[in-house]
Amino acid sequence: MNNRSGWLRVALAAVFAWLAMLAVPAFAQQPGPEVCANCHEDQVKAFSGSIHGKTAHPRSPAAAGPAACASCHGDGSEHVKAGGGKGVGGMINLSSKTIPAEKRDQICLTCHEANRHLAFWDSGKHRKNDVSCSDCHSVHNGVGQQLKVKGAQIAPMTTTSRVPQQEVCFNCHRDIKAMVMRPSHHPIVEGKIQCSSCHNPHGALTASMVNAESVKELCTSCHADKRGPFMFEHAPVEESCLNCHNPHGTRAAKLLNEKLPNLCQDCHDAAQHPGTIYDADSGFGAGTGATSGPNTRFLARSCMNCHNEIHGSNAPASRGRRFVR
Repeated sequence: MNNRSGWLRVALAAVFAWLAMLAVPAFAQQPGPEVCANCHEDQVKAFSGSIHGKTAHPRSPAAAGPAACASCHGDGSEHVKAGGGKGVGGMINLSSKTIPAEKRDQICLTCHEANRHLAFWDSGKHRKNDVSCSDCHSVHNGVGQQLKVKGAQIAPMTTTSRVPQQEVCFNCHRDIKAMVMRPSHHPIVEGKIQCSSCHNPHGALTASMVNAESVKELCTSCHADKRGPFMFEHAPVEESCLNCHNPHGTRAAKLLNEKLPNLCQDCHDAAQHPGTIYDADSGFGAGTGATSGPNTRFLARSCMNCHNEIHGSNAPASRGRRFVR
């Protein structure tokens, strides 16, 4: 009986050993960071300082030990045997434009698919336009959010090594960069807000991937005094703030699409204050003869000198209807 128990223990030990061998991932015996550092020293050094290189993080590639590099770049055995070289040995370069964006994204989504910020990734414009995770993020980067940018424009007297988020976005959105550099702009380059303060780069169901159900709701989340409700509401304001403002930047004050009174006269030119030019008989002041009285023409004057409650008014009667002070 004792001999039979001994043989049984030996057999069970052999079975468990065999199962343990099957459970070890195929890349566990692959070359690790210490081998890769022989040729890729800068990348391995940067990787060790990033969130991906934190061995204490249970889901980081570094937690896989020798298989850290293989987690994203694939089996490196043949690459090492061949002596290295770009594209040699089937290594995956996440920055390669020859690899479809969807395939590169799948490597990242292996770990990040459950991230709540990626819930609408497939519905976003970046995904639909084949923008990959590696176009904006770097696996090896040690700065905040793994942002990927070369030669970031750090403002003078700024004592930080953090990559300005807008510099990553400006790599593609050059037209928005030009707007942000105009005299009137949201304080993006000053670092008071970021592109992600208004947009979700990882996807949203709204137009332009804004962080609200509508543009008006997005704007009033900061500009609460413009939210209302008002007794007398200005129709363009209720529809969209973009009817009068450009949020990225303009040459006119207060992010207005045009200077006053031109902006108002796009809608209000036919009545009350016509936008026709002044003639020799009347100027800014009162006229003469039967037509004497204040001039109602409105050229080179500001509508908001009188109608300063332009977003909406709670004043009674005609004062409220005309949005006057």
